[in-house]
Amino acid sequence: MEASVVKRATIHVGGVFASRGPALVGTLLGSCVSACLFDPVAKIGGMNHFMLPEGIFDERLPSRFGVHAMEKLINDIMKLGGDRSRLVAKVFGGGHVLRIQHPQLGVPERNILFAKSYLATERISIVAQRLGGTEPLQVLFYTHTGKALVKALKIHRASALAEEETRYRVEVIKQFQQPPESDITLF
Repeated sequence: MEASVVKRATIHVGGVFASRGPALVGTLLGSCVSACLFDPVAKIGGMNHFMLPEGIFDERLPSRFGVHAMEKLINDIMKLGGDRSRLVAKVFGGGHVLRIQHPQLGVPERNILFAKSYLATERISIVAQRLGGTEPLQVLFYTHTGKALVKALKIHRASALAEEETRYRVEVIKQFQQPPESDITLF
């Protein structure tokens, strides 16, 4: 491990972390995707962890969804002095770790497709990736060097991760099924 690391952080679904100074950020991924962005000139980087490519706006944690997670990470890096035009990406996750009949109804594939498409649209090059598979991944990212460490975890670690992802997914589905609040009052 690098001796110059000052901050350490762990993010979960919906998490976004960026740092100007030396920091090590980590996460565990199943079907979710994490993008690690780095400005090699300013030595500023960060990581996000999103569950679905898109979804309804959720004031509590909009970064559970890809668009919000990517925008927040880019904006946080820019606020710290990074330049959007110099960003490079390392992308991880999108695995089939839940053992259900229909493998998550294409969620891992949709997450991967979204991440690649979003980064291409923003002209952010993907310089490294580990996407897909059937094992959960532990990802560690040094925000000041852009170095990423990725480790496939044994399947027994997948059950806790699957439970967490399932809880979030059930909550999101419930939100989609609820009628939107209205500022119209019937009398």
